Amino acid sequence: MAEATTLALHRCRFVDFTPSPITALAFPPLPLPSPNKKPSSLGKQPARFGTLAVGHANGNIDLCEWTGAEGDLQSSQAWVIRATLSGPYPSKVDSIVFAIRHPGDIPAESVPSCSDLRLFSSGGGSEVLEWDIDRGCVRRTISSQGGSIWSMSVNPSSNLLALGCEDGTVRILSLANDTLSHHRRFDRVKCRVLSIAWGPPNARQTSSKAADDTSDDDDEDDWSDVWLVTGGSDSSLRKWDVATGRVLDRMGTDKIRGERTLVWSVGVLGDGTIVSGDSLGMVKFWDSRTCTQLQSFQAHGADVLCLTVDPTGTAVYTSGVDQKISQFCLVKTSKGEKSASRRWIQTSSRRMHSHDVRALAIWPPYSTLPPSHRRQFPIDVAPVLASGGLDMSVVITPAALPTNTVLKIVNPLSTSVHATFEDSYHRRLPYSSGPSSTSAVQVAREARLVCCIRDAGLSIWKILKKPQPLDEAVASVDDLDAPGWEKVLDMELNVHTNLLASAISDNGRWLVVSDLYESKLFSLTDSAGAIKPRRIREFPSILQASLPAKSVSTGGLAFRFTPDSSKLVIATTVGSYLLIVDLGVDDEKPRVLRRFDHHRHGHLSNRVIKGRPIDEHQETAEAAVEESESEVSSTPVTTSILRLATSFDGQWLATSDSHARTHVYNLDSVQHHCVLPSFPQATQTICFDPSRPSILILAFPNNSIQIFDVESKQFPAWSIDVCNNLPKRLKRAHDHILGVAFEPVDVESTPKTPRYALFWGSTWFCKIKLDGSSFIRAKKRRRDGDKSPKIDPLSDDHANFKMITHYRPILFVDFLAPGELLVVERPLVDVLATLPPAYFVHKYGAS
Repeated sequence: MAEATTLALHRCRFVDFTPSPITALAFPPLPLPSPNKKPSSLGKQPARFGTLAVGHANGNIDLCEWTGAEGDLQSSQAWVIRATLSGPYPSKVDSIVFAIRHPGDIPAESVPSCSDLRLFSSGGGSEVLEWDIDRGCVRRTISSQGGSIWSMSVNPSSNLLALGCEDGTVRILSLANDTLSHHRRFDRVKCRVLSIAWGPPNARQTSSKAADDTSDDDDEDDWSDVWLVTGGSDSSLRKWDVATGRVLDRMGTDKIRGERTLVWSVGVLGDGTIVSGDSLGMVKFWDSRTCTQLQSFQAHGADVLCLTVDPTGTAVYTSGVDQKISQFCLVKTSKGEKSASRRWIQTSSRRMHSHDVRALAIWPPYSTLPPSHRRQFPIDVAPVLASGGLDMSVVITPAALPTNTVLKIVNPLSTSVHATFEDSYHRRLPYSSGPSSTSAVQVAREARLVCCIRDAGLSIWKILKKPQPLDEAVASVDDLDAPGWEKVLDMELNVHTNLLASAISDNGRWLVVSDLYESKLFSLTDSAGAIKPRRIREFPSILQASLPAKSVSTGGLAFRFTPDSSKLVIATTVGSYLLIVDLGVDDEKPRVLRRFDHHRHGHLSNRVIKGRPIDEHQETAEAAVEESESEVSSTPVTTSILRLATSFDGQWLATSDSHARTHVYNLDSVQHHCVLPSFPQATQTICFDPSRPSILILAFPNNSIQIFDVESKQFPAWSIDVCNNLPKRLKRAHDHILGVAFEPVDVESTPKTPRYALFWGSTWFCKIKLDGSSFIRAKKRRRDGDKSPKIDPLSDDHANFKMITHYRPILFVDFLAPGELLVVERPLVDVLATLPPAYFVHKYGAS
C-alpha cells in the first residue's frame, strides 16, 4: 500500500507565460542515391529518426531529438527539445529548411545528424539566416536582393536553395562546399512568389564513371535539376526551367468574383505530378508535362497553408485555416476492359488543432526522385506526421496508409494498436516554457518569490503565507477569499535576442538574466511590498576580464546560485566556459573566482561509456570514471552547458552539456572533482539529494534515471535496483521528465535516510523512494513463488511509487518549505484565450 504524504500545495495559475505559436516545421532530407544504381536501402527503415526543427513566431527555433535508442522503432516520449536557437529580438520564423553540408560524404542509407546538417530560416524580411547549430547562434546572413522572402526550398541534391521573393523573382543561392552565395536570378513575374518546390532531378549520363569502378558514385554533380514550380499571388502556378530561368508553362487556378486566388503551398512527386493548395480551400493535382489539371478537391473551408508528401509518394496531407488535416491517397481504379489507371481520392480528414495549422512535416521525408530510383520503405512501420500552428503545440500522429494490408504495423509513438492516419491516436508534444527544454519559472524559497521570464522581460510574484487559525478554528471568510499571491515586479529589458536563461537567489536578493550576448545582474530590494531592481552595471566587464580576449559575448546559457546565495555559477553561451562568481557582501563588487574549461575538451576516442559497468562492482565503476578523466583531447569541442545543479550544503556543483558529459566540481576548494561516464543521451535534469548531499540524480529524456555518489566517484550498489526497476507507468509516460524536486531537509529530521524524490513532467508528477531494499524484497518474493498478492515494482501500486495527473500543463514543481509544495500550471484554455477566434462555419441541417 502506498505511503501517504500530506503536503500543503500551492496551485499557481497566475503565471501568465504564453508559449509562441508554431509557424514552421522541418525534418532533414535523406541523402540521394547514386544515379548509376538503384537505392540499396530497399525495404529498410532508416537507422534512426531525424531531428525535428520547430520554428516559432517569436524567432526561436527548437531542435527536437528522438528519445529512442538507435535502431529502436518505438519510443513513448517521441521527440524532445534538446536545444533552442534564440532568434533576434524582435523577429519571427516563416520558413525553415535543412540541407546536407557535404552530401557526397553521407551514405544513402544513413540519416544525417545535426553535425551533418545546415539550417536556414527566413522571417518575413529580405534576409536568409544560416544557423550554427552547435553554437546556437546565427552563422551568416545573406540578402535576397528581391525584397521579402515568401518561400524557401532546397533541391534534392542539397547544393541549391531557391527563394520566392516579393518582387516576383526566384533567386537561386549556391550551397556548394559549405558556402552561401547568389547563383542566379530567374525572370520576373508580376506577383509575389508564395510557394516553391523542386521537380525530380535527372540522372546524368556518365558512361566513363560507370565504367570506372573506383569512381565516386555519390558525387552530387551526378544529379541535375531540370525544373521547379512556384505558386503565386495571381491565381496561377508556374513551371520554370532551371537552366534558363524562364517560365515553361503557366497553370491557372479557380477565381471567385474576379478576386485573385493565393497559391500558398505546392509540392512535386517523383512522377512529375504537381500538388497545390490555395486560398479557396482547393487541393489540385496537375500533370507537369502538359501543365493541365488532373483532379481538384474542395477539401478545406478556407486557405490551404501547408502540405507534405508521404515517404512513399502515394499520399498527400494538407491543412490550413480550418484546422483540418486531410489525407489524399493514390489508388488503382479499373476502367473499361483490362486497362487500369490510378486516381487520387480524399480518404480521410481529422481535426487535431483548435486554430490555424501553419506547418506539416513527415518522417521519413519524401525524396523527389524519378520512379526508377524511388526509395522503398518497410510497410510494417508507420510514418509519423507532425503538425503545428497557432495553438502552440506540435501534434504527432502515426500515418500508415489505409491501403496497407499488413496485419501488424508498428506504431512508433506507442499511442495505440492502430497505426493508420484515420484510426490512430494522435498526441500533443508538451510545449517548453524555457529554452532548451528548461523551465522559464524559477523560485526563491527563502523569499517565497516566483520568477518567470518571457521573450524580453520578466515578472516576479510573491507567495503569501496563509494565517494559521488558532485552536484549529476556521479562518474568516476574508482570509479564505484573499489571494495567496501578489505581483511585485514587472520588467522589460533591452536585449538583442530572446532571453536564454535566468535565475533568482534563494534569499531573493539577486536576479540574473541573459540573452545571447550579455548577462545582466540585478540587486533586488524589498520596498513597501514591491521589489526594486538595481542593475550591477560593471557585471559584464567583470565577466569579460575572465574570458578570452576574442570572446564577444558575456551571455549565459544556464545560471545557478548556491543555496547560501553567496556565489553564482555561469555557463557561457559562447566557448562552453564555466565561471564561478563570488557575489560579495554589502557593497562589494562581484568577482570571478575561477574559470573552468573542462567542457571544451573531448574524449580522444569519441566513445560513450554507457553508465555503470557490467559486473556492477564499485571498484570497476571508479575505474571507469578515472578512465574517462584520462582520455581527454586537447582539441576544443563545441558544446553547450545546459544543466547546472548545486548540492544543498553548497559543496558540490554538477554540470552537464549537450554531448552527454557531466562534470563535478568542489565549490569549497573551487577545484574540478571528476567527470562521470557519459551516457547515450544528454541529461534532461540533474539534482542533488538534500539528505545525502553527495548523491547526484540524473534523469534522461526517455524517463530513465542514474544515481551517482560524487564524493566516492561511484554508482552506489543500492541504486542499481532503483534505476533498473522503475515503474512501467513512468517509463512509458508520453511526456518526458522535466525536473526533479526534493523536500528541504528539516533540522529535526534524521540525516542520511532514504528520501522521496519528486519527478515531474508536463502532465504528471510522481514520487519515488530512493531506496533499493523494497525492490530487492519484491523480487525475492517473486523468485520464491510467493502466492500472496504481489507487490510488483513495475506496477502502479508499488509502495515506492505514486503518480498524480490532476495538474496540467505543468510549468514548474518545487518545494517552498518542508511540507509545502508549489505547482505552477498554465492551462491550455487560458493560453488559447489569448488567441483570435478560430475559423468556424456552421453547417445548417448537419447533425
